[in-house]
Amino acid sequence: MHIAIIGAGFAGLAAGKVLTQFGHEVTIYEKAPDVGGVWSSTRRYPGLSTQNNKGTYALPDLPMPKHFPEWPSGEQVQQYLEAYARKFALLDRTRLSTEVIGADLDESGPRWTIRTRGPAGEVHESADFVVVANGIFSDAFTPSYPGRDEFEAAGGRVCTPSDVRDLAQVEGKHVVVVGYGKSACDIATAISGSAATTSVVARQLIWKMPKKLLGVLNYKYLMLTRLGEALFEYQQTKGVEAFLHGKGKAVRDGMLSGLQAVATKQLRLTRSGLVPVGGFERIARSTVSLTSDSFFKKAASGEIDVVRDSQIVRLFEQGGLPMAELADGSTRRADVVIAATGWRQGVPFLSPEIQDRLTDERGNFELYRFVLPHDVPGLAFCGYNSSFYSPLSAEVAALWIADYLMDGSNLPPVAERRRQVQQRLRWMEERTEGHHARGTNLIPFSMHNVDEMLAEIGIIIPRAQRVREWLLPANPRDYCRITEQLLARQQSARRDLGEPSLPRATEQPSAAQLADQAAGPVAEDRHRSPRAEEQPSTPGAEKERSIVN
Repeated sequence: MHIAIIGAGFAGLAAGKVLTQFGHEVTIYEKAPDVGGVWSSTRRYPGLSTQNNKGTYALPDLPMPKHFPEWPSGEQVQQYLEAYARKFALLDRTRLSTEVIGADLDESGPRWTIRTRGPAGEVHESADFVVVANGIFSDAFTPSYPGRDEFEAAGGRVCTPSDVRDLAQVEGKHVVVVGYGKSACDIATAISGSAATTSVVARQLIWKMPKKLLGVLNYKYLMLTRLGEALFEYQQTKGVEAFLHGKGKAVRDGMLSGLQAVATKQLRLTRSGLVPVGGFERIARSTVSLTSDSFFKKAASGEIDVVRDSQIVRLFEQGGLPMAELADGSTRRADVVIAATGWRQGVPFLSPEIQDRLTDERGNFELYRFVLPHDVPGLAFCGYNSSFYSPLSAEVAALWIADYLMDGSNLPPVAERRRQVQQRLRWMEERTEGHHARGTNLIPFSMHNVDEMLAEIGIIIPRAQRVREWLLPANPRDYCRITEQLLARQQSARRDLGEPSLPRATEQPSAAQLADQAAGPVAEDRHRSPRAEEQPSTPGAEKERSIVN
């Protein structure tokens, strides 16, 4: 089967690797000149780094290099993804600088026509199946400010963090950053030493987690474990989770209150007037934001001026200077307005009719397991299950797609899938107060999603591993053998049907050398994928329940 994958970030590359290993012909389309998605060199702003530590922000078959810092830079993440693409021979299958401008479905096949615009001009190609991996945090949202034309005529500029490529662009300028998420605080911290003034205008403050509590305890031991996940009530609870949200709620509330007290004191929030409204539980309403290095120190000293509970209501010119007016009527000089105001989730390359079939009346994506539409054949989504462990979640979604293409008959009926998705969306809407990225952001319930998706394809996480993950962060490397287990099951089924076996998936023999050339220091820490082990044949094509070794 020929599969078109749209996007070459974590999700697109994971899908390309997995589906190629399952014998499919894959073409990856990426509009940027390099792989990486949001980590592309075209999107990096000063101060960009990961929120996850390197041990948890990696794909199962390739850990981050040991010599990388705990929180790798944007450039290092792109190098890592370049090395991953070379390791699994994906670069030859990737069309860089090629934007998908249309994907047209012929439902009689189903068959897709992929229309692209790239170095060769506009090209039309066909595909049997399409995987959308364009990312849910790739299309920046910029508010429509009244008076922008007048503001820009006076020399003002409105941009996003990714548009700020170097500090020279803000040198000596008065900068207003709009937003309070990771990118807003990152860019404000990075530019504050170069800009004449740096203001952050935040409509609503959110709780932020120090990277290390009291300067010692890494946040990953608190938020990236199954216990940390259990502090927040899931759609269904059982066992320890049911206790923490039932008879043991006082224990759970005490743990969160303790974290709130430590964060408030450590970040000097009371002194700076930056204590958010609401309890610490709201930190995981839709995302968890770590502190940007030095942000709160600079806010306390006045180097960064944080205007809380406000927003820009208009831009204008005064005395030949670009200005911004805030909700309280105050005004300030604003040579540059950096809008770190969130993202739009969309699939503009699909027809309006197809888009309508993908979403509910509120515009939320209706995807079973965050992957499969109800009534658009030949289409799946990868990476639309954003989580604390987004690379691992993307790989699991890719495995789910591979299993679906191998044997999709084991899914519940469409009516039941639709009921489950609608129930989940109602729960997400209530829990996050609408802040769930159109049904694609499942934070903080990363491991719940991994468990559910793997269970549906017959993979059970060993008890010892699950117990370990209650107290320690999950290690993506522990999930690297799942592909081989599914492949072995497929090979067994093909033998039972008298069909030829698929060729064993291999890496390029020169992958390490190629990665050395492209990514430099990334290649110091190179791991090969484990080889598939022969599994005993099982009569028929029925799924086995496998254990991750």
